[in-house]
Amino acid sequence: MIHVVLYQPEIPANTGNIMRTCAAFNCRLHLIEPLGFYLDEKHLRRAGMDYLLQVDYTVHHDWNSFMKDRDGAFYFVTRYGNRVPSSFDYRQDDAQGKDIYLVFGKESTGIDKEILYEHLDHCIRIPMIAEARSLNLSNCVALCVYEVLDQLGYPGLSRVETIKGEDFLIQEHKAGQNR
Repeated sequence: MIHVVLYQPEIPANTGNIMRTCAAFNCRLHLIEPLGFYLDEKHLRRAGMDYLLQVDYTVHHDWNSFMKDRDGAFYFVTRYGNRVPSSFDYRQDDAQGKDIYLVFGKESTGIDKEILYEHLDHCIRIPMIAEARSLNLSNCVALCVYEVLDQLGYPGLSRVETIKGEDFLIQEHKAGQNR
């Protein structure tokens, strides 16, 4: 299981987008308080759309209550990381039956530095130009979740279009030629 952990997120639109990503990729979402917004449909519906009811999420009072009795492989996405997302072998964690936790910090200041210091060997930096401080939080989540899913072979995810049909483009093209 892949878990996305948002440490004290501040922007409701980012969290809504991340909820949609978690729903689409079948990830569990953890929100660590305090949150910078109200967690209700009115504040999140625009970004989360109709996925809000499909996402599996839990709100935790603080970092310590989140970590209590939690086991797995933890990765911390931060501008201070020294390794890129693809430098870790998530298949090894999966083979050992470990849940994978991708931890992301609040938009203004990131993950608490004391937490990062305890996990220096699992700090990830998404490569970008030197002048860029950061990417949008929801984009970071999508990039990192996708890297894990790619290594794991996209378990449980559809590789074909199921709403309009696997051969929709071919049928649409043929229908256009017959007009």
